[in-house]
Amino acid sequence: MTAEKDFVSSRDKVGVLLQYQKAWVADRATIKLAEKSRRIGLSWAEASDDTLYAAETNGDDVWYIGYNKDMALEFISDCANWARFYNLAAGEMEEVVIDDEDKDILSYRIKFASGKRITALSSRPTNLRGKQGRVVLDEAAFHESLHELLKAAIALTMWGGQVRIISTHNGDENAFNELINEVRAGKKPFSLHRITLDDALEQGLYKRICEVLKRDWSPEGQDAWKQELIDFYGECADEELHVIPSRGSGVYLPRVLVESCMDTDIPVLRWSCTREFTFQPDLIRQAEANDWCEENLLPLLKKLDPKRLHYFGEDFGRTGDLTVIMPRAELPGLVYPAPFVVELRNVPFKQQEQVLFYIVDRLPRFMAGAMDARGNGQYLAEVAAQKYGQKISQVMISTEWYREVMPKYKAAFEDRTIRLPRDADILDDHRAVKMEKGVARVPESFKGKGKDGGKRHGDAAIAGAMSEFAIRSEPYQKPEYEKVEGRKMQGAGAY
Repeated sequence: MTAEKDFVSSRDKVGVLLQYQKAWVADRATIKLAEKSRRIGLSWAEASDDTLYAAETNGDDVWYIGYNKDMALEFISDCANWARFYNLAAGEMEEVVIDDEDKDILSYRIKFASGKRITALSSRPTNLRGKQGRVVLDEAAFHESLHELLKAAIALTMWGGQVRIISTHNGDENAFNELINEVRAGKKPFSLHRITLDDALEQGLYKRICEVLKRDWSPEGQDAWKQELIDFYGECADEELHVIPSRGSGVYLPRVLVESCMDTDIPVLRWSCTREFTFQPDLIRQAEANDWCEENLLPLLKKLDPKRLHYFGEDFGRTGDLTVIMPRAELPGLVYPAPFVVELRNVPFKQQEQVLFYIVDRLPRFMAGAMDARGNGQYLAEVAAQKYGQKISQVMISTEWYREVMPKYKAAFEDRTIRLPRDADILDDHRAVKMEKGVARVPESFKGKGKDGGKRHGDAAIAGAMSEFAIRSEPYQKPEYEKVEGRKMQGAGAY
C-alpha cells in the first residue's frame, strides 16, 4: 500500500486528481479497462499519467486512439498542459501527417526530452503495426473495428507494452461490453474499473468543478447540477451516466459523433398549438401563423446566402409526434449546415402548409426537398409537390429507404458535412436510430419524450435523413419508395 501511495503522490503533486482518478492512475496492470460515466475527467487523468510515462527515462511511447480528430486534439493538448504542470522538458504540441494507407491524416504529437512521444493515431488497426509502448483506446465502444483494434493493441504487450481502454457504453451487444463481461466472468485477466456519475460525485467531482469555476459548493447545487445532466440525457441517462448499457444492438449514431456536428448558434424554432386553436376561424389561424413566421422565421431567412443552393427534409406529425422541417444550405467544401430547424406540435394541417410554404418560398436557389408522405403526411407532401413540382420527393418510408439512406446520413456526420443545433431533443432523436435486422431505423416500438413533455419518435433524425436524401438525389430524378413500413397509422400523427 505504501508503494502505491508513493506512486500516486508522484503523479499528483498538489492533489488535483480525485480518488477515482488516482485509483485509475495507480493501477499498473498491463491491460486495464474503465466503463464510466460521461464528463468525469478520466481521460484527463489518463493524460496526466501518460505524460510522465513518456517523459521518464524508463518510459515509452504512447499511442492515443480516440473516436475523432477533436478528441485527439483535446487529449494531446491535455498532455501538453500536464507537461507544463510537472515542469517537464517537452516540445510544443505539433501537427503531424500520418500515412493511413489510402490517405494522409493530419494528427497531433508531443515530444519529450526522454526521446519518447505521445502521438494520436486514427482507429485503423494496422496503424499499430510495428509500434511499441502504451496504447490508449478512448471511447472504445464507438470504434467500428474494436475487435481488430484490440487484437492489434494487445499484441504490443508481448514486448512490454501496455493497453488502457476507456469508454462509456454503446449498447449491451457492443464489443466493448462483451469484453467487460469476459473480464467479469474471469475469461480475461484484465483490470476493470467502473465509475458512475454518483461515484464521481461522492468523491468530489462537483466540488472540483465549483473550485475551477469559482462557485460556492452546496448539496443543493450539486443535486441541481446532477438533475440537469440527467434531464439532458433523458432516457439515455442510464447508459451515459449510470454505466448501464442499453438493450439491443446499440445506438447507430453515437452521441459523440452527433455532438461533434452540433453548434450552439443554430436555433430550433418550436411552435405548439392548443386543441382550441384548430377550430378558430380561418382568418385568425392564418394571421397567427403568419405573425409567428414573420417574428421567428423571417429574420433567419433573410440571412441566407442568395448565392448558395438550398434543400430541406421533413418528417410529419399532427396530434401525436412532431412535424420537423430541416433546411440545409450548400457551403464551400460541400458542407451542408442547417441554418435552423422548425418543430411543429399539434399545428393544424393548413397552418403546417402555411409555415412550410413560407420557408420554401424564401429558400434561395431552392433545389430539392424530401417529405414524409405516410398517413396524414401525404396531404402536406402532395400540396408541396403541387406547388413546387418535381423538386419535392413524396417519400413512403420503407425498409429499403432506411437501408439506402441511413448509411449516407451517418457518413455525413463522420465526414462532418452536416451541422445541427446543439439541442438535447435533437440529440435524443438521433440516438433513437437503432440497427434492426441489419437496417438502421427508428424502431416502431420506440417511445420518446421531449423536454416539453410531448411525444417524440426520432422526428428530427428522420427529417435530417430526408434532407440528406434531398441533397444526394439528382433533382427531378429521385427514386420513389411506395411500400409503407415502420409506423402504424392509426390516426393523425400516430405510429
